[in-house]
Amino acid sequence: MERSLKNVLVVSCGFLLLFTAYGGLQNLQSSLYSEQGLGVATLSTLYASVLLSSMFLPPILIKKCGCKWTIVGSMCCYVVFSLGNFHANWYTLIPTSILLGLGAAPLWSAQGTYLTTMGNLQAEKAGKLGKDVVNQYFGIFFLVFQSSGVWGNLISSLVFGKMSTQEAIPEEQLMSCGAKDCLMGPAATNSTHHPSQQLIYTLLGIYTGCGVLAILLVAVFLESLEDKLENERERKPRPPPLWSTLLSTFMLFRDKRLCLLMFLPLYSGFQQGFLSGEYTKSYVTCALGIHFVGYVMICFAAMTALCSLLYGKISKYTGRAALYALGAAIHFSCIVVFLLWHPNPNQLPVFFVLSGLWGMSDAVWQTQNNALFGVLFDENKEPAFASYRLGEAIGFVIAFGYSSFLCVSTKLYILLGVLSLAVVGYGTVEYLEAKAASKVLGAETKNQTEEEEMKTKM
Repeated sequence: MERSLKNVLVVSCGFLLLFTAYGGLQNLQSSLYSEQGLGVATLSTLYASVLLSSMFLPPILIKKCGCKWTIVGSMCCYVVFSLGNFHANWYTLIPTSILLGLGAAPLWSAQGTYLTTMGNLQAEKAGKLGKDVVNQYFGIFFLVFQSSGVWGNLISSLVFGKMSTQEAIPEEQLMSCGAKDCLMGPAATNSTHHPSQQLIYTLLGIYTGCGVLAILLVAVFLESLEDKLENERERKPRPPPLWSTLLSTFMLFRDKRLCLLMFLPLYSGFQQGFLSGEYTKSYVTCALGIHFVGYVMICFAAMTALCSLLYGKISKYTGRAALYALGAAIHFSCIVVFLLWHPNPNQLPVFFVLSGLWGMSDAVWQTQNNALFGVLFDENKEPAFASYRLGEAIGFVIAFGYSSFLCVSTKLYILLGVLSLAVVGYGTVEYLEAKAASKVLGAETKNQTEEEEMKTKM
C-alpha cells in the first residue's frame, strides 16, 4: 500500500473512532440530562464555542502545531468532553463543551488541509491532476467517516437495551409526548427513560475508549507533513493577515444573493438541532424509551449517507432546483406530521419512517448547499463557505438555546417559518441567476446578429 493512502486511512479511521463516540453521545444529551435543560444548554454552548473557534483558531494552530498535532490536540478536547459526562452537572458539562467547541474547528480544518496536501503531493508524484486525487481521498474519508453515525448509535442502543426492567410507559406520560411537550408534563420516571448509572458509565467507558484509541492511532501512525507544508508555503505568495480574511467574509454580505441564501445554512442548523434536541427527547425517548434513540438515529444516518451519494450522482440530470423542491416538500410534510401526530409505542415503524424521511431531506441541504455556495461564489470561495459555517452555527445555537423555554409545537412553527424563508430566498436567487443568464444570452445573440448583418453588407 502506498504511503499516502495509508495516511488517508489512518485519518479516516481516527475520525471514525472519535465520532462513533461523540455522535452517539450528542444524540443522547437532551435525553440523559433533561433536568433544567442541562443537555440542550450543553449543546447550545458547544456550538456557540464552535462559532467563535472557526473564526480565529484554525489558521493559528495549524501554523504553530502542524496538521498532525492539531488533529491530536483537538481529539483530546473530545475525550475530555466524554470524561465530563461521567459526573454530569453544570460545572463539568458546560466547561468541557466549550473546550470541545474550541477544538472542533481546528480539527476539521487540519483534516481538510492534510488530505488536500497529501492528495496534491501524490498527484504530483504520479503525474495526475491534483483535484482528481484530492477528490478520491476525500471520497475514501467520507465513506469511512459517515459510518460513525451507525456504530455510535448502535452501541448506545445495545448498552441501554440491557436494562433489566423496561416498564410500560404510562398513558399519562404519552399524553405529553410529541408536539404537546411543553416542559410541564409529568416527569418520566420509568426505567426506560432513566437508565441505571452503571449502564451510563458502561456506555461512557466505551465512548471514552474509542476516543483514546483515535488519539493513539493518529499520534503513532499518521505521518507528519510539516516539511512538505513548509515547501508549499515557500512556493506560494504570503497569505493575507487574519483580520483581512475575517473582513472579506463580512464584506461578501454586500452581495444580495448571499444575504438571500443565508436562510439555507440557518435552516440547516435549525433542522439538525431539532432532530438531535427535540425528536430524540420529546418523541423517541418519551414514547419508546432511551434505548430506542440509537436505533432510530441509525436509520437517519444511513438514509443521509445513501441519499448524499444518490443526489451527487443524479443532480447533473435533475438540476439543483428539483432536489431543493424535494427536500423542502419532505421536511414540510414531516413538520406537519410532527404537529399532528401523537407518538405511541404501538406505532413503532412510524418513528423509523420519519427519521429516514428527515435523513432524505437532510442529504439535500448537506450536498446542495455546499455545491450552490461553491458555484455562485466561485471567485470568493473561502469567505462564502465561512459565511455558510457561520449561518449554520447560528442556527444550531438558536435551536438549542430556546429548547428549554418553548413548547415543541412552537419550535415546529419556527422551523416551518425558517424553512419557508429559506425556500423563498433560494427561489429569488434562482430567478435572479436565470434573469442574468438570459441577459447575457440576449447580448450574445444581439452581437451575433449585428456581426452577420455587417458581413452581409460587406
